[in-house]
Amino acid sequence: MGDNVKRLAILGSTGSIGQQTLEVVRSFPHRFQVMGLAAGTNIELLTKQINEFGPKLISIESASGRERLPSSTCELLSLEEMASHPDVDLLVIAVTGKAALAPTLEAIRAKKSIALATKEVLVMAGEIVISEAKRHNAQILPIDSEPSAIWQCLRGEERGVSRLILTASGGPFQHLTSEQLAQVTPQQALNHPTWKMGKKVTIDSATMMNKGFEVIEAHWLFDIPQEKIEVLIHPQSIVHSFVEFVDGSIKAQLSSPDMRLPIQYALFYPERLLSDLPRLDLVKIGALTFEAPDLEKFPCLELALEAGRKGGTYPAVLSAADEVAVELFLEGRIGFLDIAKLVKETLEQHQSTPCHSLEEVLTADAWARERVGIQG
Repeated sequence: MGDNVKRLAILGSTGSIGQQTLEVVRSFPHRFQVMGLAAGTNIELLTKQINEFGPKLISIESASGRERLPSSTCELLSLEEMASHPDVDLLVIAVTGKAALAPTLEAIRAKKSIALATKEVLVMAGEIVISEAKRHNAQILPIDSEPSAIWQCLRGEERGVSRLILTASGGPFQHLTSEQLAQVTPQQALNHPTWKMGKKVTIDSATMMNKGFEVIEAHWLFDIPQEKIEVLIHPQSIVHSFVEFVDGSIKAQLSSPDMRLPIQYALFYPERLLSDLPRLDLVKIGALTFEAPDLEKFPCLELALEAGRKGGTYPAVLSAADEVAVELFLEGRIGFLDIAKLVKETLEQHQSTPCHSLEEVLTADAWARERVGIQG
């Protein structure tokens, strides 16, 4: 195996980010060896991926799923074991929510390069994760389009940042009234106008909780105070974020709304490679528009910003409460507007504590899940 071949493991290989990561791998087959694949319950797709990429390491959530996997010499591991395995150079973390936290920390302690797509890791435990990454000299490479855009704009800029501006598409319901939002179904909420994403992040985009998570995430990734991070609605999803510097100059990263581009940037960093990904036609696009977010119509964004400002265990509670509330909505047990209502009530009932250990994070997480379950 050549020196420029990266040994790759993907946690969440059957999800949207995982599948698009494998699309990038297919485009550059001589630059990657897929060492590990981890999935939840989609055994059929995981089996196809195993047959195509021949990984040595496999992780599957359900015991029954393990029995249905094709017979092979693959080693069955936990997510944490795969994340820290000595045969893995680069780890893509794209599993949903809380499940991503422990493997991320294990990968950090094993000094892996981590391409991180799961926002909740830094929302729940940003202080702990970043502190561990610095201690072990582990590299965290953001995959999501907005933090990737900021990362690209900051490259070569050591200081002098005035503010970060995250863009948001506004989701499918930007122009609905509150009365119309009350009638939104899970099927409607899953129909995002721009991005191809998993169910959880698609609902979070529709409520704009996703953008609040990104503000907290950007604070930890780039060591920028939260009060210097703003959000703009940009329906065309062409400008993925801005960085303003103290002299008034602004850098922006523009590209087609295709997740394969930030995935490719993270996988090949610090290289940029020629690819067949879609190119922008600015004349065809014609106009780029921006507007302030409506915090009254989309209270999840304000809830996330407030939790981030308060700190402590509030962000962990925010993340857990949202995860359970979104599940309840997808199951048809609560309405679309009830997601924000449940998260708000849970945050109001929480007595925050300092968040310096994983135990404190997990205790807050478990408390929030129980409270939302009771209220829901």
